[in-house]
Amino acid sequence: MAASYAVGSQSKDEQPQHQLIGVQYKKLPAVNVPIIADGAVKGYIVAQMVFTADADTLRTLSVPADAFIRDEAFRYMYSDTRIDFANLSRYNVNQMIADVRSNVNKRLGAAVVKEILLEGINFVDKADIRP
Repeated sequence: MAASYAVGSQSKDEQPQHQLIGVQYKKLPAVNVPIIADGAVKGYIVAQMVFTADADTLRTLSVPADAFIRDEAFRYMYSDTRIDFANLSRYNVNQMIADVRSNVNKRLGAAVVKEILLEGINFVDKADIRP
């Protein structure tokens, strides 16, 4: 988001132009990650995230940053053997978010993603899913 504003009562031609570079806040679709143990799907981690990034930079990307964030989050949770699906409250989400942001920015070749915010993370047992 960009905005211009004028200071004082100068004429339009004399007004200094200041551009404020905006940060875009974007909510992502939920990431659903199957948790496999003992050769079977035990359930799913469902994570809801939002991220912030410079709006101008996001417009220049050929592939939306959303796709990279969801991909990195999925890969991280799917491959992380430290996840205790029966007790997610003990999981280090701060480390996960920092690693996901760092990996996304590496893949994009610049510090595009400023923050990733975790709105919620839940484990849904396979037995609780209706067919």
